[in-house]
Amino acid sequence: MPKKLIIVESPAKTRTLKGFLGNDYVVEASMGHVRDLPEKKLSIDIENDFAPTYVIIPERKDVVAKLKAAAKDCDDVYLASDPDREGEAISWHLQEALGLKNPKRIQFNEITKTAVQAALANPRTIDMDRVNAQQARRELDRIVGYKLSPVLWKKVKKGLSAGRVQSVAVRLITDREREIGAFNPVEYWSITAQLTPDGKKHQFDANLVERDGKKIEVNDEAGSDKVLSDLKGADYVVKSVKKTEKKRNPAAPFITSTLQQEASRKLGFSARRTMSTAQSLYEGVDVEGEGHIGLITYMRTDSTRISDEAQEAARNYIRSVYGPTYAPATAKQYKKGNAAQDAHEAIRPTSVEHRPEDVAKLLKPDEAKLYKLIWQRFVASQMSPAVFDVMTVEISARNYTFRATGSTVKFDGFLRVYQEGKDDNKVEDEDRQPLPALKEAEKLTLIALVPKQHFTEPPPRYTEATLVKALEEKGIGRPSTYAAIISTIIDRKYVELAEKKFKPTELGEVVNDLLVKHFPNILDVTFTAEMEGKLDHVADGEQDWVVMMKDFYGPFAETVTKANDEAEKVKIEPKLAGMDCPKCGKPMVIRSSRFGEFIGCSDYPECKTIHRPEAAKIDVPCPKCGGEISQKRSRKGTTFFGCNNYNSDPKCDFVSWGKPVGRDCPKCGSILVENTFRGGRVIGIKCHNADCDYKESAKEAKAQGENTEDEATEPELTAAA
Repeated sequence: MPKKLIIVESPAKTRTLKGFLGNDYVVEASMGHVRDLPEKKLSIDIENDFAPTYVIIPERKDVVAKLKAAAKDCDDVYLASDPDREGEAISWHLQEALGLKNPKRIQFNEITKTAVQAALANPRTIDMDRVNAQQARRELDRIVGYKLSPVLWKKVKKGLSAGRVQSVAVRLITDREREIGAFNPVEYWSITAQLTPDGKKHQFDANLVERDGKKIEVNDEAGSDKVLSDLKGADYVVKSVKKTEKKRNPAAPFITSTLQQEASRKLGFSARRTMSTAQSLYEGVDVEGEGHIGLITYMRTDSTRISDEAQEAARNYIRSVYGPTYAPATAKQYKKGNAAQDAHEAIRPTSVEHRPEDVAKLLKPDEAKLYKLIWQRFVASQMSPAVFDVMTVEISARNYTFRATGSTVKFDGFLRVYQEGKDDNKVEDEDRQPLPALKEAEKLTLIALVPKQHFTEPPPRYTEATLVKALEEKGIGRPSTYAAIISTIIDRKYVELAEKKFKPTELGEVVNDLLVKHFPNILDVTFTAEMEGKLDHVADGEQDWVVMMKDFYGPFAETVTKANDEAEKVKIEPKLAGMDCPKCGKPMVIRSSRFGEFIGCSDYPECKTIHRPEAAKIDVPCPKCGGEISQKRSRKGTTFFGCNNYNSDPKCDFVSWGKPVGRDCPKCGSILVENTFRGGRVIGIKCHNADCDYKESAKEAKAQGENTEDEATEPELTAAA
């Protein structure tokens, strides 16, 4: 009997879909992209119409052959790659690679039986506008990477890379560091009156705000001393009491960028760790009585929209669990952001009935933490506002005015479930401690008058959360690409994390300055954001992608030629390692090679002594207990990776010769680790399970798990470029 073939991206999804569908359907996985630009050639016809030359990815030849055979035996082929531009392009590449004449394109925002059946009932054709937007992005990244990187090889050193978006991210971090370095602190003083109502014990603080009815600024100790002198023996009297009711609305449900920001603030997750964990939640787990189902909706989205069904389910849950007052009379509607790419839903649980405490036992530690965050944010987004009674009191003391603000929670509303994290220490009026009952003309007792010296502070360095926020606000890249951008600039040694904050390395500053000087448009934030807007226009059918590429390439090619002729060669001296060579006594320095950084003698080549220190902990949780994993060294000097809870209670004995990469094997469910060659060179990844033969090449591994539109698919640059 003829069957129907459904092709998804990930093997993890095949199991889920097979549980939903009957024997009439065959479900196979493409393992992501099956075609791409070849690795060692530009493969774009820049002289004519920018036609790309695609080839079957070598590691996908067997997959393509298997899919071709499956398609021959089926009447209908459904292409069910992810519901974004990258997924649309994957469907188109499958159509071309398999020679499909009339494939049916389906997409679903969540991997549930209802969503999959609805998608099958409403197939469509491939949207070539979205495909062309992805092709344009791919070509932009290939051209910029292949043309700029050789300039860096020639002018700085071999092995460097530049990217259309990654380089702008490095510029943001570098510019911020220079702002900090150029900042001149300004002195100012605060004066706080510690007061209490006469005969009462409730002490509170009031800050000096006015003198003679005008705002006062105390700039130095002399000014502070004058205020203290003026107020000696003064009476403190309540001048006015103002009571207001303030409402605080819940935050919108998560989109990709806000999920990354909040997971960084509250869980300490990197953007890559967040997206990898969310991918697992999207692909699903076995739930008793329901089979294998996805727990969250698609995690790459710019939209805060919620389906009517999900919204009503949340409102019913809120009424039944928290009471009718916690569900607003009118359902909350959230606007889609200006930069929204597609009409997806926000990130939410596929069923509000899957409470975090109920599914935690089915999940790994990271998955349980992230799911709880997503569930709480979604439920809170549909709840009533929190209501505060805010009291503001002004207190007169001679010709000076002090002000105190306090609040009490009148109705906790959505705060019953969730409160959004903050990137700064700013205290809102409704977050302040309550004040005692006070009335106008009431006399107060002064406990102490406290002057305090302050200095203005420079802008803070970017954290992962604030960098993601800045990239989104400035329209640089896409939220789905931020994890790849951040990982790339760290891996390239252009930036480093110090106390979880980014700072540029010397190499990063040198590369940034060269690119800013000779490629001002490529490194310009506004220009990069405008390119994103043009890609949106292509996806909407409002812009011809070939015309867009021609408009970009002409001026860009001229700047490349000019930079090759005019840019001066820069030499970066190796940094001292803070130790002497054990063989000759000369200082050891930090050097780099294609295998990574190492410490070598400064007297090379006369002295070839090398010292390789152990690496710190890695940003991948232990697959057994969720603890930290560090690179360690055996008694024989061999490097391995082990859980830091080996000597703790409870004890964890996880160990691996290869570095875990934070993804599960799609074939057997074990974890994936780096596959290394002699000398430590990483040639790809493989399954940690010795009985499983699953492997990915370095390039293939780079694209897996990061279905991005930018640097995650940027080619590995070689001299042949």
